[in-house]
Amino acid sequence: MEWLQQLINGISLGSIYALIALGYTMVYGIIKLINFAHGEVFMVGSFIGFISISVWGLGFFPALLLSMTACAIFGVLIERIAYKRLRNATRIAALITAIGVSLLIQNGVIYIRGAQPAAYPDVFANTSYNFFGAQISSQAILILSVSVALMLILQFIVHKTKIGKAMRAVSHDAEAAKLMGINVDNIISATFAIGSALAGAAGVIFGVYYTKIDPLMGVIPGVKAFVAAVLGGIGIIPGAMVGGLVLGVVETVVSALGFSLWRDAAAFIILILILIFRPAGIFGKNTREKV
Repeated sequence: MEWLQQLINGISLGSIYALIALGYTMVYGIIKLINFAHGEVFMVGSFIGFISISVWGLGFFPALLLSMTACAIFGVLIERIAYKRLRNATRIAALITAIGVSLLIQNGVIYIRGAQPAAYPDVFANTSYNFFGAQISSQAILILSVSVALMLILQFIVHKTKIGKAMRAVSHDAEAAKLMGINVDNIISATFAIGSALAGAAGVIFGVYYTKIDPLMGVIPGVKAFVAAVLGGIGIIPGAMVGGLVLGVVETVVSALGFSLWRDAAAFIILILILIFRPAGIFGKNTREKV
């Protein structure tokens, strides 16, 4: 039953990657920008959750909602201050700006609170349940439940609400959407807000699961979530979910086989293989691009 145990652990880890990957894929789907500051939004969300629980004495769910709200506002500020002026700029200019914003946030947090790591407080009494011989912790159940609920809410917003319909219209053709009376600037801000809120939720869940956080914690999970988004098909929301889960399971299996030092490398090996054999990702379609 060890493999079932590893599969459950992999899905729990993968659900965190999926939540972060959704922010990458939503922003890319709307404005074709890889927001490399997204991992730092995840980190900020984790610290907001930490302060909410340890300093203000809030429970897990109030801390989660507060972190999501704060990160949504933070994401909109990043978009309005750093990216809005670069809508018509070259891809490389936007990419360099995103990396610059990422470094600014990292060093800003280090300046404010120092570089020392912090230990997340125990939010739940961590009990285990036997499932066909595998031991499932209550934390793993909570992480999976919250992650799945947030993904379902996102799917509902995108497919069943007016703002979701506007997002899909802007993603398909921003100029045509503008002619139809859609406020493209507001839709882009809403996309950043939703993606950043999901990253904030992932930050709190990550802190509860791994117990240790620090100002540089967003780098590796952020890059892995980007790999997950590319794996599923960048710009495709279901692809980000599946890509995150696949990546989490692969990492856990690599560790279970005794190659724990290679678990981070596994993500990049997957990225290389995807770019070689299926550049559009699992759910993506190859399209011809006029030059």
